[in-house]
Amino acid sequence: MKRDTLKKISNFILKATLLIAGGISIFIISVRLGVWGSIPNMKEVQELSQYEASEIYDVNNQLIGKFYLSNRQPIPYSQIPQHTINSLLATEDVRFYDHNGIDTKSLFRVFFKTILMQDASSGGGSTITQQLAKNLFKRKDYGLLTLPVVKTKEMVVARRLEKNYSKQEILELYFNTVPFSGNTYGIESAALKYFNKRTSDLTPTEAATLIGTLKATYTYDPNRFPERNTERRNIVLHQMHKYGFLTDTEYKKNIQDSLQLDYGQYDEQHGLAPYFREELRNKMLAWCKENTTKDAPYNLYTSGLKIYTTLDKNLQQYAEEAIKEHLNKLQKTFEKEYGESAPWLTNKALVTSVLRNTKAYKKLKAKDLSEKVILDSLSVKRNMWLYDVDGKKEVAASTIDSVQHYLKFLNAGMLSINPQSGAVKSWVGGVDFEHFKYDHVKKSKRQVGSTFKPIVYTTALEQGVKPCDYFSAREVEYENMEGWSPSNSGDVDEEYLNYSLQTALTKSINTVSVKVLEEAGIENTIVLSEKLGITSTLPKVPSLALGTAELSVSEMAGAYAAYVNDSKPVSPYYLLKVENKKGEILEEFKQKDTLQPAFSEPTRQIMVEMMQSVVNNGTASRMRHTYGLRNDIAGKTGTTQSNKDAWFVSVMPKLVTVTWVGNDNHRIGFKTTRTGQGANAALPIAAKLLQKMNKDTTFNAITEARFNSPSATVSEMLDCEPTKRDGFFKRLFTNPDKKKKTTFKTKKN
Repeated sequence: MKRDTLKKISNFILKATLLIAGGISIFIISVRLGVWGSIPNMKEVQELSQYEASEIYDVNNQLIGKFYLSNRQPIPYSQIPQHTINSLLATEDVRFYDHNGIDTKSLFRVFFKTILMQDASSGGGSTITQQLAKNLFKRKDYGLLTLPVVKTKEMVVARRLEKNYSKQEILELYFNTVPFSGNTYGIESAALKYFNKRTSDLTPTEAATLIGTLKATYTYDPNRFPERNTERRNIVLHQMHKYGFLTDTEYKKNIQDSLQLDYGQYDEQHGLAPYFREELRNKMLAWCKENTTKDAPYNLYTSGLKIYTTLDKNLQQYAEEAIKEHLNKLQKTFEKEYGESAPWLTNKALVTSVLRNTKAYKKLKAKDLSEKVILDSLSVKRNMWLYDVDGKKEVAASTIDSVQHYLKFLNAGMLSINPQSGAVKSWVGGVDFEHFKYDHVKKSKRQVGSTFKPIVYTTALEQGVKPCDYFSAREVEYENMEGWSPSNSGDVDEEYLNYSLQTALTKSINTVSVKVLEEAGIENTIVLSEKLGITSTLPKVPSLALGTAELSVSEMAGAYAAYVNDSKPVSPYYLLKVENKKGEILEEFKQKDTLQPAFSEPTRQIMVEMMQSVVNNGTASRMRHTYGLRNDIAGKTGTTQSNKDAWFVSVMPKLVTVTWVGNDNHRIGFKTTRTGQGANAALPIAAKLLQKMNKDTTFNAITEARFNSPSATVSEMLDCEPTKRDGFFKRLFTNPDKKKKTTFKTKKN
């Protein structure tokens, strides 16, 4: 009886086993035949293609950003350190070199320990090759059968991968496709993101940190959860020690290392030079469109292009730091001076006009709602994140509150170029690209104030005016200009005072500048401006002398370069070459032919001496006495009417830097000239930038460059007293309380 029972049980087990085996076999065959969807065939496996990010490099071949759909940056196997490979093997697949894509031993371990014995510590059964299959070919949802279907598919693909690729090639593919946190793919992109270094430079603990995240990329993200990541990293190091990849000494040393991230951001909203990258992005999109062919399709986001620029990564970093440091302080002063009378708080018409341009307002307006209903709707408060100089803050605010909040912020634009070539070295278009997209380097045109005066004085010198010619500082009313009467800032008694050309520029005397323009001629000044590369339309009025022209930061930089480039202006440029992902040159960009000299050499030397006086003794003297700079610097400050715009142009033998500061909204200026003048609002940024450069010896060629001494003739031409008072009889017959009236004489070419 017992024997019959045992026989029946044995037959049942055998039949059940055969049935299960048959079912599994049929299931596997159905998967292989494509019943559950197609499986990549041999050809597809052999022609693996992954989207690759296009990379942006500075003039020193340093990575400064990327354009991508997925942050992916492939590297060859030779650039992956052995300890990085070992950390992966120890953690994910220690028998990698012993199996053919499917580790049967591990599968049985998982089946018996995890499924039958419910032992969660037994680990997973997927090999590195199977994980690669998952990375390369996306999983689909098959309901309750999803796991067995996708796992079977991945096993099939894994076997095909093993037949077509060597173990080394599989590891290379894996490291280049494995997903990390934040839409980042591949070990190289992860190394740059979390440690700001190449994979080849990763230490064993840094490699273990990244490999540790693969178990759960969000859960173990080192930036979000450093403590949790450190625990996971230590498990990886333990596994490496367990399998003989680390000695006892190495293990004890590495496990004591603290987590030190150097988080690098390469997305379009953040990271280094976002305004510059946006300008470059638009240029490269056009380039891809113009150069794409059937055989060579170029996509900025997927083709893995290598884009080389003139930008200097370190200088760019210093420029952004300088703006942030100064603007954070200036913003607080700006708000404090206005107090409760600030226009963004009291000027309802201003706020409403800005509000009507918002998407929220236009969306409600499109529904034919009344103004009152729209405003009521936009007054409802909700939790939102708002930008502030100290970082983003979550507050309860309405759309109207948000408009008022963003109206108050000052902004800035700064461009540094090599004046001999026009190569852009740094480009800062604003204070925060995420919240203020408008680029104040290329797109913005603002009144330039007194920074236009050197162009007026240059024209006058070319027209025969001498550096030691004297001009009365007395205020004049020009009857043929509707009684326009320019005045000077300050309380200096100037009724009987005459300034030399050099002193007038040094002190930025408005009344004299208009008289110098009269001698130079408005038309002549405009012609010279065009020779200097200025393409914006200039107003043909006497106020041109005071900078009522609206120009871009880029135009000003190219024009001022002439003073240290043999009188020749330059056209700022930033693109050097584009390569494909293999490093083959697709196009090299030759800089534009240098423009012809705009003025004579004696005039150039005179203007350099005069603008050095501005820095040494005039409106830009803060460069010396406040910031302690001893470099050779020429320059000019600028402040526009109602303190709307603050400018400073720094001219050095090998670097020209133009800085603008103001509010994005033209209707909002500084409360006081003391705060809003170019010497206070814009100059400190250029000064802080130069201070940082002075501390960095790699910039010695720029910071230690010296102006050439002027010729003996020019020195003699500049040798005169700075001011001269009217003689006794002229003072006797001049009534200082009565404004002089005259006609502004328009000089013909």
